[in-house]
Amino acid sequence: MNLINYIIDNKDTLISTLTAIVAAASAIAALTPTPADDGWAAKLYKVVDWLALNVGKAKDK
Repeated sequence: MNLINYIIDNKDTLISTLTAIVAAASAIAALTPTPADDGWAAKLYKVVDWLALNVGKAKDK
């Protein structure tokens, strides 16, 4: 119940924080080239793509 109350009490802050994370991840994904499919950079890029909501047909191929 404490978690629900926290979310309700801080919904404006949570929404603005999540929006900032998605916007930053979208900018990073748009400005960086897609790395090769091996190594830590490719794994990090997949996380950034997921945070930027680049899934399915929205992904740059």
